[in-house]
Amino acid sequence: MLIGYARVSTLDQDTRLQLDALRAAGVRQIYQDKGSGVGPRPQLQVAVDQLKPGDTLVVWKLDRIARSLADLLTVIDRLKRARATIRSLTEPIDTSNPIGEFTLQVLGAVAQLERSMIRERVIAGQIAAMRRGVVIGGRPKKLSDQQVAQAKRMRDKGLTWPAIGERLGVSNTTARRAVVGDDRDRMVVLRQYL
Repeated sequence: MLIGYARVSTLDQDTRLQLDALRAAGVRQIYQDKGSGVGPRPQLQVAVDQLKPGDTLVVWKLDRIARSLADLLTVIDRLKRARATIRSLTEPIDTSNPIGEFTLQVLGAVAQLERSMIRERVIAGQIAAMRRGVVIGGRPKKLSDQQVAQAKRMRDKGLTWPAIGERLGVSNTTARRAVVGDDRDRMVVLRQYL
């Protein structure tokens, strides 16, 4: 039996192209997710769980099922345990034979290398922008420098974060982050590369 899987990265995108291709390939049962490959893909899990010996998971393109080579190998392992195969409609991949399985792993490794290189270029561009004094990423600040100074004075006087936030018209988390910062802030992460 052919079981299809389609995924797009955002809710704004449409799976119609993938669905049309899967149906044209004879797939009648199709599962689909809308969301980043990094996030949960519940329908992929359901599709893989449905596979029986001899079934084939059909995808429009490999990057629809895996976010990294390790992720791809995990999916392949689950398919092997189910004694099922995978077929890509846009790439010469069919794991019903050893050459197809090898090709799948090589393409997965190349895709992971490409994502890593893109990430390095993005980080390098962000670092160059920071060195030029350009503020990158994130939302605009909710508190002005004067409000941050006022928040620091209130905190020094012993006010709680909720009280400070209420007086400034922001959440207590926003008030705290403005005063003490946030480890998760992109600038902190990028500064490790400087």
